[in-house]
Order: sequence, then structure tokens, then C-alpha cells
Amino acid sequence: MISDFKFWHFFSRQGQLIHNIQTTEMRNVNKRIACIIAIGLLVFAIGEVWGMNTSSLTPLLSAGMWDAYTLARWTSLMGTLLWAGFYVAFHLYGASFLFSKILKMPWRGAIIMQMYVTALLVIEKGLIFLLFAVTGFTTSVSFFSFGPIAATFLDNHFLIYFFNQLTVFTSLIIAVQYRFIRSFTKISPKLILFGLIMLHIFVALFVALFSLVPVNDMLSGFMEGGNPFE
Repeated sequence: MISDFKFWHFFSRQGQLIHNIQTTEMRNVNKRIACIIAIGLLVFAIGEVWGMNTSSLTPLLSAGMWDAYTLARWTSLMGTLLWAGFYVAFHLYGASFLFSKILKMPWRGAIIMQMYVTALLVIEKGLIFLLFAVTGFTTSVSFFSFGPIAATFLDNHFLIYFFNQLTVFTSLIIAVQYRFIRSFTKISPKLILFGLIMLHIFVALFVALFSLVPVNDMLSGFMEGGNPFE
């Protein structure tokens, strides 16, 4: 039996979707994956073109170094697209592979689960960019996270970055993954929920730790021919 995979139709009908995955052969899955990848790259690219995370290049523009500034912007865009490709591919294929190997989930169930996870991440980034574009400024914390609240009474950058990773969309992602994993494995539901919460907390801790690395200073030192670690 064959059924069509309609991404938005099943977005709020995941019970029906899981049933179809288990009992039918679903068409158009690869087309939907290609759409998510394309939209993900577009969201990252638009933010870069708009000027997000390019403040370190402003001195070149202020100094009238037009050629250097143009080259730097193109290089920054290429780097952003490479990062976007890795980001989307990891959440789609890398995470699906880990879930299928560690939890013994069927690959088809894992990849469709991660399609919705990746879509939620892309939607979050798209909404953040939209808010930045409307307000005309950017912040280092997400409006959808606990980051702004943490920043009001905490001075610890690590904790602020940590809470910034815990967003409304994180809750939605945990809900999606819980529904799928519970349906495709025999693991205890309580253990699944606990494991997912701990997984996302661990990821938030890792990202917060990585956010403290002075990447921009290191890159600036490299571009200037100096030692970024001095």
C-alpha cells in the first residue's frame, strides 16, 4: 500500500503519520527533504546578506576598503552556507543515523521524525531573523528562549548562553521525538522522556561552552596574519 507524504498535512496529525509509516510505503519523502534543505540554506543566507553576525567587518567599510569588504562579505556568505549545510545535514541525517543505531529505530521513522525537528529549527531561525529585520537590531539571545530572562539577573555568560538554548521550540522538538520514539521502540516512555530532556540539556551545555570560544577574534587574528592565541 502506498501513501503520499504531505508535510504540513501531517504536522498536526502525527498519529496518522506514524500509522502510515508503519503500514504503507510513503512517496515524496525525498522531495520534502530537499525542500527543507533548500529553505534552511535560504534562511541562513538571507540573514547573512542582511548583515547578521557581520559587525566585525564594519571597520573595513568605515576605512573605505571596498574591495576587502566585498571579498570579506562573500567569504562570510560562503562560510555561512557551508555551516548551514552542515547544520541541516547533521540534524536530518546525522541525528537520524544515531537514533536508528542507538535506539534501533527504523530509518524511515527516524528520518521523517528529524524532518520535523529540522523544520522546527529552521522556522525558529526564520522567525528570529524576521523579528530582527522588523526591529532593525540583533541580540545575542533568542526571543523564544529563557536567555532574555536569564540576562536580566545573571552576569554569567555561560549560564545566559545555556538558557538561551532552551526555547519554546525545544519543547516542541522533544514532544515530536517522544511521540516517534515511543511508537517505534519498546523503550519505557518515562525513560524516553527523561533521556530526551537530558540530551537537549547536554546539547545546550555544549553549545553554551562553544559560544564562549572567541571565534571572531581568532579569525580576525588569522586574517591579519597575527597569532589569534596571543
